[in-house]
Amino acid sequence: MKFLIVLACIAAASAAPLSHDEAELLKGAWDQIKHNEVDILAAVFSAHPDIQARFPKFAGKELSAVKGSADFAIHASRIVSFISEVISLSGNEATLPAIKSIVSKLGHDHKNRGISKDQFNEFRSALTDYASSHASWNDNVAAAWNHAIDNVYAIIFAALEH
Repeated sequence: MKFLIVLACIAAASAAPLSHDEAELLKGAWDQIKHNEVDILAAVFSAHPDIQARFPKFAGKELSAVKGSADFAIHASRIVSFISEVISLSGNEATLPAIKSIVSKLGHDHKNRGISKDQFNEFRSALTDYASSHASWNDNVAAAWNHAIDNVYAIIFAALEH
């Protein structure tokens, strides 16, 4: 029973919105990499080819062959723009409903495409690896980053289950 209480406390803590200070750390790190859309998506595909295989325009093709294409740049821009929007809304309790709405829609859309929690976690791992090696990074930034992704993924995973 104590284990379940601990799990409930962890879940409640992870659902806590980002503080203003955490949001500023997150925004500072993201601002350093958000213009590297193509490189970010290429890093995700390179680390997890199974994710690339989920994109009909890129499935079965060499990453080096698609990375320079207009389609790749457009899709990379969509992904990074979505993340930028969520990050820009972070740190303000008044914008929590907007975050929940757009992230929930993303979860439902990806559920309809058959995307799994494992693939979302692979994306998280690759994105975090990219951010931590291309932005100013320390324990505080890492904590804010993980707090933000934990919150977003709680919404996404709820959408995947319903």
